[in-house]
Amino acid sequence: MSLTMEALSRHRTLILCAAAFGASVAVGWFLCASKKKSKKRKLQKVGEVSQLFIHPIKSMRGVSLSEAECEEFGLKNGNLKDRHWLVVTESKVHVSARQEPRMVLISVSCNKDHLVLNAPEMEDLKIPLILPKTNSVSICKVWGNEVPGRDCGEDASHWITNFLKAKQVYRLMHFENKMKPRNPKNEYPTYTENDQVAYPDLSPLLLLSEASLDDLNTKLQKKVTIRHFRPNIVITGCSAFEEDSWKEMQIGNHVTLKQVMPCPRCILTTVDPDTGVIDMKEPLETLRSYRLCDTADKEVYKDSPLFGHFLRIEKNGKIKVGDPVYQITY
Repeated sequence: MSLTMEALSRHRTLILCAAAFGASVAVGWFLCASKKKSKKRKLQKVGEVSQLFIHPIKSMRGVSLSEAECEEFGLKNGNLKDRHWLVVTESKVHVSARQEPRMVLISVSCNKDHLVLNAPEMEDLKIPLILPKTNSVSICKVWGNEVPGRDCGEDASHWITNFLKAKQVYRLMHFENKMKPRNPKNEYPTYTENDQVAYPDLSPLLLLSEASLDDLNTKLQKKVTIRHFRPNIVITGCSAFEEDSWKEMQIGNHVTLKQVMPCPRCILTTVDPDTGVIDMKEPLETLRSYRLCDTADKEVYKDSPLFGHFLRIEKNGKIKVGDPVYQITY
């Protein structure tokens, strides 16, 4: 009898200990949750969206929009998606306006189920948005990184090659929905395994303020436009380079974005978007005079001046010109 009572007592003690442990875990979870809840998200208005652009074909003329859907791989308007088409050599290495400045003179639009290309002294070219499955899929190289694309066909190849008066044959590739995207983490450690893009240089979004452009133009003899810098989102109502400090932001009521890194600029900024002539000097040299990185990041950015910011999309939604832009703080 005494042994039975002793066993019951021991069993009761174990139950009480387990209950106490469970209660302490619950209390800890509650305190942690309360702490997170008390860390309130604050919105401070810092400007408004003044312009939106998508560049369906990398390095070709951008399309100005009044509104766009902000999705995983960037801005979208109807069937046009930002940087989802790519010009490549026959060996599938990407070609940009750095090598072929006249690419910026090619306009891109959408007509029902076709992508339409227009350029001076050329007949419009229509390319099906849904390509035949018989068109080959190849691995293309974007800054040495592999990303797939489906060939847009011989007509597109001849049209682009002829307009650019190229010495080699170029082809147009399309990144389709189910294709494996590229991870920019291979190029810059500020990105993560979850960051994915189609054919942009790095991020799905690039943001710049009008004030920063105005500041640059005060230092230039020949003024430049926002189109020299090919952003997706342009902000007004803030001071010059104020966007450098916006680590996290909200546009309108839904879209949430995070800053990944500043945009290192190259000779593409010296291509005149109206003439297709490359200057090789300005505005790049002036930017280098006052927008080089801090010494700590010199190894990363070298002599590339920083102008604008690459963003990570945290929450999708619609963006419109006139939408308020908020800086998020905690």
